[in-house]
Formats: sequence, structure tokens, C-alpha cells
Amino acid sequence: MEWRPWSGGGGDGWVSERAQASGDTLRSPGEKRVFSRCERHITILSDSLEELPETDEPVWILGKQYDVQAEKSKLLSDISARLWFTYRRKFSPIGGTGPSSDTGWGCMLRCGQMMLAQALICKHLGRDWCWEKHQEQPEEYHRILKCFLDRKDCCYSIHQMAQMGVGEGKSIGEWFGPNTVAQVLKKLALFDEWNSLAVYVSMDNTVVIEDIKKMCHMCPPNLTHDSSSSSWNGLGWNTNFPRHTSGWRPLLLIVPLRLGINQINPVYVDAFKECFKMPQSLGALGGKPNSAYYFIGFLGDELIYLDPHTTQTFVDSEENGTVDDQSFHCQQSPHRMKILNLDPSVALGFFCKEEEDFDNWCGLVQKEILKPQSLQMFELVQKHPAHWPPFIPPTKPEVTTTGAELIESTNNLFELEEDFEILSM
Repeated sequence: MEWRPWSGGGGDGWVSERAQASGDTLRSPGEKRVFSRCERHITILSDSLEELPETDEPVWILGKQYDVQAEKSKLLSDISARLWFTYRRKFSPIGGTGPSSDTGWGCMLRCGQMMLAQALICKHLGRDWCWEKHQEQPEEYHRILKCFLDRKDCCYSIHQMAQMGVGEGKSIGEWFGPNTVAQVLKKLALFDEWNSLAVYVSMDNTVVIEDIKKMCHMCPPNLTHDSSSSSWNGLGWNTNFPRHTSGWRPLLLIVPLRLGINQINPVYVDAFKECFKMPQSLGALGGKPNSAYYFIGFLGDELIYLDPHTTQTFVDSEENGTVDDQSFHCQQSPHRMKILNLDPSVALGFFCKEEEDFDNWCGLVQKEILKPQSLQMFELVQKHPAHWPPFIPPTKPEVTTTGAELIESTNNLFELEEDFEILSM
């Protein structure tokens, strides 16, 4: 059997061509030895983090500014409060016969989970909420966390994301790019009745204000019909379709971008950093060849990120409905990397709980991103482009099945869009 480097965004170590093609678990003794070495190597790397330097430069974390010398403890507390999703092992096999660990392929999926989890934290608990170790947490916090547990009946689990990725042309066990993860989150959010997020993923580097407002002024799915006529399953999903309302559904806005050819173009650096200063910021999905990271801020010309490349054991909810959450918060000094080492394929994330948050975001983009005589990262337009197909807000497919069967039945119901993948070495 020929061994070669895994060249995808989630690749760490080495895999056989058979395992890469099938997405199945590694089975032979030789494969298991290599797999074990990769896990140990990943864990060692995660323990060797640099301390934040003593500097006068401000640190920006998801829209909040810190003075390292005066507020270091507060800064580190804010970082550790973010939900941290990493590789896991010993969960139930995906699809019944697939992999029981996502080590080596699931890092971009984990980063997508972290961005979405931050949106849910902002929605239910607020950006200023802070997690404290061994302290009792709000009920909403545990409910958010349970959305991401590694179980097939959790709406944003690795199981649901991997299987929904099949509709994006990704085999289970295959690495994702930033845009693919964005498309998967958009589809899964259609079934998330509790949060009722409006997820907008921009196309062609263009954010259309008219389309976003049309989508956000739609009733949550659970308010459209009498519940007695709905079909329900174990996930608490139903099959209703939205209608117009005068309210505003919280917006998760994802903007996939390519900021260069083989490496990020330096002309985008300042605008990219400005995005982390916005109060609506959810950070960015991206990384470098062979690794995906969740970027949450910056210090000078270095990005600060959460790294999913640590393999931990599957954690389930307890009998009282809470989750042992110690392994879902990174309690070490944060990782940093030079911005110019960033792969040019990224996806920016923003959360607008109210319409005024979105209007404020549009103003900040006009002021800080779309500056005259500068190469613009993306466009912000008021009206739907005339040469584009009509915008139709996404709705849930009308199905009554459950779990993996539901996801498999929806694979052909969504339009495939261009992927922006992490480049290989």
C-alpha cells in the first residue's frame, strides 16, 4: 500500500490512499500505529503554546479591545470562554459504519462548529458572557453545548455535518474548505427550530443587503402553521415553511473569500484585521496548508486562533441534562500565527441579533472595508444584481423522516456552489 501526505485542509500526519478515498476508519496494524503517532504528535503540539508578549499594542478579540499589560487576565478569560471544539474519538460510527473519530480530517468542521457556537452564545447569553471553571452555568449554555455533541441526534454534530457534506460532494472522512462548511451550516440551520437563525452565505464576494433583509424578515419555521399538522422527530425538527413577518430573525452572515492566489495578498491585511474589531465579529475560518483554525482576533501582525488539532475522548450529556464542559474550553495561552502565513481561502463570520446590528455592520463595512482607491475584499450592494437568478430564501425540504435518513434525502435539494478550499502543499 502506498502512503503519501494528506493534502487537504484537515490533513495531519499520513494516511493511506485507501482510507483517504473511503473516509473509513484506519484498520490495519500499520495504519493504527501511524494514526496513534499522529494523535500523540498533535497533543504535544497543543501543549507547547507561546505566552502573549508584553506589548503596548492592543489585542482585539471578536470585537473587544484589550490592553495586554493591564488586562491580561481578563483577555485570557475571554478567550477561554469561547467554546472549543476539537477532534474526538470513540463516538458512535458516522452513518453506522463510518469513522468513530475525526482525527486527521475534521478540523475545518470543528472550526465551523466554533464559529456557529459563538453566534449562539451571543444570541442567548450575550457577547460579554464569560465562562468560569467549576461554576454553575446557565441552562441556555448547556443547551447550546448539546447542539454540538458527537451524536447523530444533535443538530450540529460531526455526524450531521459530515453527512450533510455529502450533498456538497464531500465523502464522509474527506476534508472540507471554508465555503463547504458554510454551506453545510446554512443547510443544517434550516432544521434548528430552537435558534431559528437566518444563515446567509455570500456568493461571488458580494453581500446583498436586500436579500439579507428579505430572509431575516421571515417567520421562524415553528410559527408558520399549527403544530398539530407538523411532522416531528427526535431532533425536535419539523417540516414547516416560513412566511413574512415584521420581526427580525437573528442573522449569521458568512462571507467566503479568496484573498490571493498562493498566499494572502498584503493589500488585504488591514481590512481583514478591521473585521475582528467589529462588534458583530464571529472571527474567521481558515488556516494554512494541512491545518484549519478558528481565528478570533489579532495582535499586531499576528492572528490569534483556537486550534482543533487535539484529540479528546467523546463526551456525552449527563443524566441531569448538563455536560461536563471542561474539555470544551481551551485553558492555555492562545495560538498565534503571522497573518501573511494565512492561506488565502477564508470565510469571515458576523452575527447580527437585531436589524440595527446589521445596519451598523453595513455602515462599518462602508467606512472601514470599502475605502476608495483600495483593493476591496468584498462588495456590499443594496439591490439584488439584475444578472443573478432571483433570490429565494432557503426553506426546509418537506420530509418526514429522521436523523441520517433526513439528511441523505436532502442531498439533491440544494444548489451546489463553488468551494474555496485550503490549498495543498
